[in-house]
Amino acid sequence: MDNNVLWYRENQISRLIKNLDKNNMQGYYVKDKEKLIEILKGFLAEGSTIGIGDSMTLFQLGIIDFLREGKFNFLDKYREGITREEKEEIYIKNFSCDTFLSSSNAITENGELFNIDGNGSRVAPMIYGPKQVIIVIGINKIVKNLEEAEKRVRRYAAPIDAKRLGKETPCTKLGYCVDCSHEQRICNDFVSIRGQFIKGRIKVIIVEKELGY
Repeated sequence: MDNNVLWYRENQISRLIKNLDKNNMQGYYVKDKEKLIEILKGFLAEGSTIGIGDSMTLFQLGIIDFLREGKFNFLDKYREGITREEKEEIYIKNFSCDTFLSSSNAITENGELFNIDGNGSRVAPMIYGPKQVIIVIGINKIVKNLEEAEKRVRRYAAPIDAKRLGKETPCTKLGYCVDCSHEQRICNDFVSIRGQFIKGRIKVIIVEKELGY
C-alpha cells in the first residue's frame, strides 16, 4: 500500500477505534490473517460454544476451518449434509452461545455497525444473547456515517449477496437496488448498532484487506 494511503487509513482507523470505545465496544486493527488468528485464540476458550453468522469474510480468512479444527463446540451451519431444520435449530442455539462470530455489512468512522439482513438470524445475536460478539471486517467496509452505510449495502453488497444466494429479486437481474417488495427480498431487517450496555461485549477486528461484499 502507498505510504500516503497507509497514513490516511491508519488515521481513519485510529478515529474509528476511539469511537468504538466511546460506544462501549472494543476495536482492534490487524494487518493479516496470522495476527487475526492470534487475537481470536486469546478470546475463544477451549470447550466454549461458538456460533457464526453468514459471512464470506470468515471463509476468506480461513476462520471457518480454524473453528472446525479447534477444540470448540462449534455450531457449524455450513457442515455438509445439514438439513433446513438443523440449521434453524442452530439459529436458536446462537442466542445462548459463548461467542458469536460474524462480519458486518458496514462500519462507520463514528464506531457504528450497520447491517441489512433477510431473516434476522445474523443480526439478532449481535444485538442480544451471546456473552461475546466478535465482528471481523475488511477495510473496504469503512464508511463515513450511517447514511453512507445504508447506501453501500443497498447499492452494492445486497445485490451481490442476493446473486450469490440465487435469489430471483430484481437486483439480481438489473445489478442495482430498486427497493423491491419481492417475496425473496433479502433486505428485510435494517439494523444499526450504536452502542452497548456491557462494555466490550462486542469486539470489532478490522483487517487490512478488502473482504466480503
